[in-house]
Amino acid sequence: MQDYRAPIEDMRFVLTELAGLDRISTLAGYEDATPDLVDAILEEAAKLAGNVLSPINQSGDLQKARFENGVVRTPDGFAGAYRQFVDGGWNALPFDPEYGGQGLPWLVAAPLTEMWNSANMAFALCPLLTQGAVELLQTHGSKSQKDQYLAKLIAGEWTGTMNLTEPQAGTDVGAVKTRAQPEGDHYRITGQKIYITYGEHDFTDNIIHMVLARTPGAPAGPKGISLFVVPKFLLDENGSPAKHNDLRCVSIEHKLGINGSPTCVMAYGDHEGAVGYLIGEENRGLEYMFTMMNNARLTVGIQGIAIAERAYQQARAFAFERVQSKEIDKPGGGAAAIIKHPDVRRMLASMKCQVEAARAIAYRASAELDLAKRAPEENARQGHQVDGIDLLTPLVKAWSTDLGVEIASTGVQVHGGMGFIEETGAAQHYRDARITPIYEGTNGVQALDLVGRKILRYKGETARRFCARVIDETAALKGSENVTATARSVGEATKILEQATDWLVETGSRDLRKAAASATPYLRLFATVAGGWQMAIAAARAESKLANSDGDPVFMAAKVKTAAFYADTVLPQCSGLMVSATKGADSTLAFTDEEL
Repeated sequence: MQDYRAPIEDMRFVLTELAGLDRISTLAGYEDATPDLVDAILEEAAKLAGNVLSPINQSGDLQKARFENGVVRTPDGFAGAYRQFVDGGWNALPFDPEYGGQGLPWLVAAPLTEMWNSANMAFALCPLLTQGAVELLQTHGSKSQKDQYLAKLIAGEWTGTMNLTEPQAGTDVGAVKTRAQPEGDHYRITGQKIYITYGEHDFTDNIIHMVLARTPGAPAGPKGISLFVVPKFLLDENGSPAKHNDLRCVSIEHKLGINGSPTCVMAYGDHEGAVGYLIGEENRGLEYMFTMMNNARLTVGIQGIAIAERAYQQARAFAFERVQSKEIDKPGGGAAAIIKHPDVRRMLASMKCQVEAARAIAYRASAELDLAKRAPEENARQGHQVDGIDLLTPLVKAWSTDLGVEIASTGVQVHGGMGFIEETGAAQHYRDARITPIYEGTNGVQALDLVGRKILRYKGETARRFCARVIDETAALKGSENVTATARSVGEATKILEQATDWLVETGSRDLRKAAASATPYLRLFATVAGGWQMAIAAARAESKLANSDGDPVFMAAKVKTAAFYADTVLPQCSGLMVSATKGADSTLAFTDEEL
């Protein structure tokens, strides 16, 4: 497997030129996020990712997490790597200093999340879920719960999990049957949860589970679900782990990918019932859990980018090394590296441009999250919430993870037959990527969320404001014909998105099934335009830097050409997506059940 090296130059470019790090660092509490500090963070994180996490990625996949005599053991090297991760303070970066966090922006955390997942996605899932648990408790936990759990979770000394899914309750979380019986200042939890990532492991001495369950007499469906914090070990008067709670891992799943990560079946209440503590109010658990889920959806989107970047790096290295056939225009010459063959170049350029577009959108979403939390004016915070992080989250989650699978598949293709052989590692990226469009809300659910909650709810105004902004910003870009042609293509694609939005709003007002049937191609159209928007701006900024001899000229020239490739080969898909979204709904719904 090719070594991973974090793409720091592109990460830095996106942070400073596209996502607006300079603006984020002016927000209250984020003043320490100076360019020098961020550069130092990126450099140090890249060392951990490249030198510690990446070398145990393939071995972890081969060895797998094991379940032995009721004990979960992670692959060799994982627990030691986790200790280095925690000792370096990496878990604490975006969290509240009151509980030991470093108080840095989510925008700065985004490239680190990408690095951990590119280097070793199975390992990175553990801190990913802990991060979401911290966000949940910070937002909805009581003072006592924060005091008991936050410092340890933020430090990474304890880890957190999300317990939603049950055998009969996957996407339909309202079908949850786990029970919570009140008993004094706590509840007794009984039931089974499945697909619990790092529900049991050998990294830390306590695991803090966030568990959805029903209290007696609760309403049926989603409105009757409550949320509980259920520690593996109950705490003594000093806040230290003491008595083992009545919960256990029953088994771990045998999976297509992310094999180093234990995905657990958890049993609560084999005996007297596991002790759990209510978060917030009864029957509002799903509402609270969405804080954790939305955090996870953004980071899972970054997972998609991460695995795509890893697949691209491996395919690119292989293309320079693999000698096969003669160059088309040099029939008299010897065999050439496959990087010289036009179709291989097309595949690599396709991988590169879409990784960079998705990275820009994900980091931009992270900046919107910071602004929604800390912009000085309430109206501004609300605007960044509705038009920023809310609108972009389903795009980041669904588009980036779909691309992760597609780009990892292309990576296998670049390798040819060697890509189908496990030893090269290309197949692992493909297998690992495949879960990302499924968990934290399938991508079909993300499309329904975009269409229903983010577009139709506002009668299309959120999308129209987005389109107006893209058209205004790209029309104002100055530069060579290469840059202006890219900007022109983005403007044309944005008008297609406007037409699709008008159709969606009109159709959705009278036929929600049609709107639902069009949701996935509409999301793909929206995200493709958003990616073009950022690529056009990137091209203009890179060309300006070239003109001023600012930065690496090879990198800047490649950025301009990558944007042009995106405009020439990806943006034209918008016309077809428009047809799929507006006409495909009728043919989708025309089938009878039997015909399908």
